Amino acid sequence: MPQRSQRLDTLSLLDPQRRSSLAPLARLLLVIFLLATSLLTIACTAQAADEPQHTALLDRVEGFLFEQALADGASPQDLQIEVFAPAADLTDCQAAEPFLPRAGTRLAGRVSVGLRCAGESHRTRYLQADITRMGWQLVAARDIAPGERLSDDMLGRERVDLARLSSQALNDPASAIGQVARRGIRQGQALASHQLSAPKLVRRGEQVAVEASGRGFRISRQGEALEAGGMGDRVRVRVDRRQVLEARVVDRGRLAVAF
Repeated sequence: MPQRSQRLDTLSLLDPQRRSSLAPLARLLLVIFLLATSLLTIACTAQAADEPQHTALLDRVEGFLFEQALADGASPQDLQIEVFAPAADLTDCQAAEPFLPRAGTRLAGRVSVGLRCAGESHRTRYLQADITRMGWQLVAARDIAPGERLSDDMLGRERVDLARLSSQALNDPASAIGQVARRGIRQGQALASHQLSAPKLVRRGEQVAVEASGRGFRISRQGEALEAGGMGDRVRVRVDRRQVLEARVVDRGRLAVAF
């Protein structure tokens, strides 16, 4: 009996009256399916149309950063730039003009780039980029003792990503040669400006020559240094019992005052 009942139910679905009652539901489902398919097709088409414009914008920003890095002294073979796709829709940003929001931006590591769009003088868009910039840093070629004056044979070089370097890291031998180690530096250790100081060209209490110059005149007299200083340092010097000047160290035992 259950099998016969099941056959009767199945046959009832073929009844024209039952089929006509299900027709509106089937048509509704078909309309919903077609509508969803159309919306998906439109979205995919719009996304595909936007991709070339976004790609052109990213290429423009990458080219801008490349030029800026070259002007900053980078070599083309040392640069790798990745501009990240914008989270917001920038298809309405016409004739985009990239710029660096902050003067003196370090062109290494994560960088923010501003975009000025035509007709939007009071609005700025932004993109993020990552710049890998390889270069050299100075390292100690051997152990350097405190107070030791650095020479060329004490210096080595190591190739690194400049984004990893601190602002005090040294990469130019001229900035280290002739300097004096403030503390001990181990072989292979990266050199930084805070580890070094200029050698003292003027000692406190010693007699120095003080040169004063200005438009159409130049005079020199003796004085007593009240402070020690290295090249370029400004120190106080007494030129007589009552007069104390501030002068710049220009050589061993020589200071200069400009008027």
